[in-house]
Amino acid sequence: MTHTPRRSDVPEKPYLEGLEEKWSRRWDETGVYAFDRSRPRREVFSIDTPPPTVSGSLHVGHVFSYTHTDAIARYQRMRGKAVFYPMGWDDNGLPTERRVQNHFGVRCDPSLPYDPHFTPPEHPGKQQIAVSRRNFIELCERLTREDEKAFEELWRRLGLSVDWSLTYQTIDAAARATAQRAFLRNLARGEAYLAEAPTLWDVTFRTAVAQAELEDRERPGAYHHLVFHGPNGQDLQIATTRPELLPACVALVAHPDDARYQALFGQSAATPLFGVDVPVVAHRLADPGKGTGLAMVCTFGDTTDVVWWRELQLATRPVIGWEGRFLPEPPPGLDGDAARSAYAQLAGATPHTARERVVSLLRERGELLGEPQPIVHAVKFYEKGDKPLEIVTTRQWYLRNGGRDEQLRDRLLERGADLLWHPPHMKTRYDSWVSGLNGDWLVSRQRYFGVPIPVWYALDDTGSPRWDQPLVPTEDRLPVDPGTDTPDGYTSGQRGVPGGFIGDTDVLDTWATSSLTPQIAGRWGRDEDLFQRVFPMDLRPQAHEIIRTWLFSTVVRADSEHGVLPWRRAAISGWILDPDRKKMSKSKGNVVTPTDLLEQHGSDAVRYWAASARPGTDTAFDTGQMRIGRRLAIKLLNASKFVLGIGEPDPNKRLVDEPLDQAMLAQLADAVQDATEAFEDLDYARALERAEEFFWRFCDDYLELVKIRAYGGHSQEGADSARLALRTALSALVRLFAPFLPFATEEVWSWWHDGSVHRAPWPDAAWLREQAGAADRSVLEVATEVIAAVRKAKSEAKVSMRTEVASARISASPTIWERVALAADDLRAAGRIAEVEPAVGEGAGLAVTVTL
Repeated sequence: MTHTPRRSDVPEKPYLEGLEEKWSRRWDETGVYAFDRSRPRREVFSIDTPPPTVSGSLHVGHVFSYTHTDAIARYQRMRGKAVFYPMGWDDNGLPTERRVQNHFGVRCDPSLPYDPHFTPPEHPGKQQIAVSRRNFIELCERLTREDEKAFEELWRRLGLSVDWSLTYQTIDAAARATAQRAFLRNLARGEAYLAEAPTLWDVTFRTAVAQAELEDRERPGAYHHLVFHGPNGQDLQIATTRPELLPACVALVAHPDDARYQALFGQSAATPLFGVDVPVVAHRLADPGKGTGLAMVCTFGDTTDVVWWRELQLATRPVIGWEGRFLPEPPPGLDGDAARSAYAQLAGATPHTARERVVSLLRERGELLGEPQPIVHAVKFYEKGDKPLEIVTTRQWYLRNGGRDEQLRDRLLERGADLLWHPPHMKTRYDSWVSGLNGDWLVSRQRYFGVPIPVWYALDDTGSPRWDQPLVPTEDRLPVDPGTDTPDGYTSGQRGVPGGFIGDTDVLDTWATSSLTPQIAGRWGRDEDLFQRVFPMDLRPQAHEIIRTWLFSTVVRADSEHGVLPWRRAAISGWILDPDRKKMSKSKGNVVTPTDLLEQHGSDAVRYWAASARPGTDTAFDTGQMRIGRRLAIKLLNASKFVLGIGEPDPNKRLVDEPLDQAMLAQLADAVQDATEAFEDLDYARALERAEEFFWRFCDDYLELVKIRAYGGHSQEGADSARLALRTALSALVRLFAPFLPFATEEVWSWWHDGSVHRAPWPDAAWLREQAGAADRSVLEVATEVIAAVRKAKSEAKVSMRTEVASARISASPTIWERVALAADDLRAAGRIAEVEPAVGEGAGLAVTVTL
């Protein structure tokens, strides 16, 4: 596609309606956005595009942030780069499973056999139907395919300039192979390991949760004051919000400097109700100012309990199971009849019910002091969950991420320092997250629609798994499913029998796959030629709330596998806020459907609103801005029709020679330079602002000033200069707006150019300055000031702008008058001024007296 002007072919009446469909189809047919993989790495600009979660519908926040990325991609393409701009679909994970359960009215039961003839009910009832894992996955794949089609249609309507031939899924065979390959290499290097340990657990979804997926929510609770029985008959008071965990108590803890408990350290106390002796210990994390300063350690109430349990090497007494209920049997240590009898009243109960029963029993025994004191406190939830998390002991897979390795943590902080952040202050979020890690990354999930963890375990002669000796496939076998495939050296008949094997039943956390989007999109391990041309990538655009998850985890994977940052720059977008300044999200029910907006205002108008927001800044949803964007697009069509309809300039004329035309081009060169510098800094909003600022001055002032001359009202030489200047400016303006208003600009460009504006070169400020010659850019400014004064006088007199002006007396310094004189002919014509009277030397500024 080249920048080839030709004789203009302007429609009688330009319009915006229908441009999206017209040009989307044309772009697809002509391959305008196809990535040229023959270009060397230095000529490539590669983008690690966020793959949206395919679990329902896109919302206006997606339109907002993806428009920012698209503007940058379009700019880089016009700068001559081969832009690697793929789109991915984040299919796997809990959001998809939840949507499938609700949409089809099913739930997964891995114990059921596959039914090849299963058809989900047309109208699901309240009771979900249990289906096999394979049937469930097939339904997940079916629904995501439908969602992906709808997503792609909307993205095309918005005008995203992605290369659709590069589209990937995070659950397709290629992505599974990539994620499994990376995991196996982590395992071989000792970066992945299996451990049985306390795990944050969502009882609704029955899956482990990583630290990065937590969120605190304010919930009502109560402090309960319990009496423990210390040595020598001494009663010890503790305050707890979770009295139901008394059977899991393994110690009492106080700060080592707390004088109240110095004499008790190293001794023991009996728990109320259960009568179990637990040690009294010291630890720096105990807060002397909280409650009585003495806290009970349970396995496990919260993450602090885990720290105390690990560092103080305490006993383990788990009481809550995977389903979120108290286990049927009491934990070790509850050996007395009274303890077992008390626990029997809790077995099978939810934590809420168990709390009520424990409080009632404590009150009966006189071991509850006073009544519970209501409070509101922060409780940890899985970000997608509805119930508070529990901590249960499970066997899980982890990846080292610096949470327990100071050397690795420091290296990952250095990676963050090497990354170019836009805006720069977003780096503090990364640093804060990495510095605050307290454990490695838990990557296994007890779910179904995800990438299977590619390991098996040999069974010994008793049928027990050898957890410390996982069996792994060779990379050429990937992807594998340990639930159906067999390890090398075994047959399918040996599954689950002594001396045979079992497959790992877990899948990888969705972030463990999404953290490899540069490798998946770049086809690492499948197409090394492509991978070398695009990796490390140039840009990672994303929202600020997932710096701790997506951005950090991608840095971790690239550091371990490739020893480099996965990209050079990160562009962080803000949130969309509703009129009450609250974040828009589907969970809050305050989102706006993008399709309605695009139909009502048009894609260019919605893009204008999105691109007007500063990088990294939370922005209010504003249809008023969209209306402004629509007016801008319409004005561009009409102004272009006017410029192209004035007449063709002399084909032999190469330079403008009228001072007013030269001044306009000089100002245009400044606008181009500012927009270019803004785009180089990924500040698309500033680039749009400068283009728009110049455009309105061009339309309101310059066009009006030169209109008569351009039509041939003065001389042919003057007309040719104006026409050349107008077309030169229009060409540059259309290209300046192309990243933001792709449909309107393509329409205008097609009126007098072959090829696409989106393959045309970005305007060159230096070339424009050459066209301007030795221009005095202030000639246009003073001419604008004079004509504005004439218009004001006519407006105040309430007469038509076409009213003749008898005279305009212009008071100015000699220097300013020289500039006025250079534009005098255009001023007379534009203002219909019969006589321009100079009053040179009267005052330092510019004053205009109009006589109608």
